Parts: sequence; structure tokens; C-alpha cells
Amino acid sequence: MNSLKENLYQQCMQYVLKRIAVAEEGIRDAQQAQNDDTKSSAGDKYETGREMAQQETNRYLVQLDEANKLKVALNTIGHGITEIASPGSVVYTNNGNFYLSISAGQLMAEGKSFYAVSPASPIGMQLMNKKAGEQIAVNGKTYEILAVE
Repeated sequence: MNSLKENLYQQCMQYVLKRIAVAEEGIRDAQQAQNDDTKSSAGDKYETGREMAQQETNRYLVQLDEANKLKVALNTIGHGITEIASPGSVVYTNNGNFYLSISAGQLMAEGKSFYAVSPASPIGMQLMNKKAGEQIAVNGKTYEILAVE
């Protein structure tokens, strides 16, 4: 894997690991709040507090599941240099540079801005299987593909 792709991959992995850590911490905090809630004379208040803590735990469990799916997707992308855009490719266009991997937003590498996009996203689907010299249109904007690595 070239150093640019390695850098972008590591930034995406850090993004995923941070999401996992936040979700795990949220689960721990919500479970601790649920365990610390002591029954008072107002039984309904106790049950409401426990239910709210359970809902919070469930929200974080969903976030954890989504983050783990991103990690799996990231671990399955290719790392070789190809002429045709595929997961793991870096695609240079006249309207921005893209890293086909996971939706992780804007990344900086080698002094340039890259957008980490999922191959399942609207722009990712358009970029897939394209090569230098081809064009795509997304949301009324035309992108000319300058290079694919």
C-alpha cells in the first residue's frame, strides 16, 4: 500500500475506533446510571429512570453496531493501485479528491484534502468502476476524473 493510502486508511480507522470508544463509554455510563438508580417511595419515578437509562443503552448499542460495521467494511477494502475506481481507491477529480472506503468526512493527507466516501453513497456509486478521463454527475455537478490510484 502506498503511503497516501496508508495515511487515509489509518485516519478512517481512527475515526471508527473513536466512534466505538464513544459508544462503549456511553453504554457503560448508561448502565452505571441504571445500576445506581435506587428505588424511592415514588415507584413510577424509579421505573421511568430505569427505562430512560435502558433507552440510552439501546441507542449506544445501535451506534456501536454501526461503528463495528464500518470497521468490517474498512477491513475489506483493497490496498493496491488500480486504474479503475474500486473500494480503497483514491480518485482525483476537478472538484475534489475522494478516498473510496467508508463515509468518514474530510481527511487531510500530503497537504491535500480528501473526502472519505462509501462506495454505497451517491457519489461513491458514481465513482465506482470509473477511470481517468471519464465524467460523472452528482447533484447537478459534473466531476471529471483526473486520476485513479
